[in-house]
Amino acid sequence: MIQAVIFDLDRTLLDRDASVEHFINHQYDRYKLSLESVSKEVFTSRFIELDQGGYRPKDQVYQQLMVELDLEKRLEEKLYKDYNDSFQRYCTPFQGLHEVLLQLRSSKLRLGMITNGYGRFQMDNIQALGIQPFFETILISEWEGVKKPDPMIFKRAMERMNLRSDACVYVGDHLEKDVRAAEDIGMTAIWKKGRQDEKSFVRYSIYHLKELPTLIKKLNKEERPCYLK
Repeated sequence: MIQAVIFDLDRTLLDRDASVEHFINHQYDRYKLSLESVSKEVFTSRFIELDQGGYRPKDQVYQQLMVELDLEKRLEEKLYKDYNDSFQRYCTPFQGLHEVLLQLRSSKLRLGMITNGYGRFQMDNIQALGIQPFFETILISEWEGVKKPDPMIFKRAMERMNLRSDACVYVGDHLEKDVRAAEDIGMTAIWKKGRQDEKSFVRYSIYHLKELPTLIKKLNKEERPCYLK
């Protein structure tokens, strides 16, 4: 019987692509006088390319951006600090986020979260989405000293919720760091697919969060193997 749903954050609850696009367009506008030698289209599109879907450290992104676009070195630190200080103001949830979390909670399901990233930065984003109160435990890799796909961070979440792996569903967008890692410790994994994701053999997947409550009900009707905690 599924008792808890544990989520990833970026590209699962937070529409990171929309958030980044929103942020970088506004950052250009706010620093337009210092960036006048570069068009908005060039600056924003190159930032998004260098960002590599969020997997590249932002200090490296801005460092390379300054070199490629022949911008003043002093701008690098300012823009990087602005990213860390301001990104949460542009956080965009996936459609139906709050409604789905409310529906899961009303079904007596407990909610948790495991996300890689810097502690304060990720918590600011979670709070900006207004979803922190839904979750009884939130693990952020910097604060935990371990990150996905290491099984330790998944086990730590289960320990804090006092649950076995077969009582947990994990929902995430990354095939290796989320889906495979959760399956390897005995959780049921659900792949939150993006529009550009190719077909891959995954037993359970959703495109939209609103599909999740129905899938959870279906899973609770299936006979699934039991695993040790």
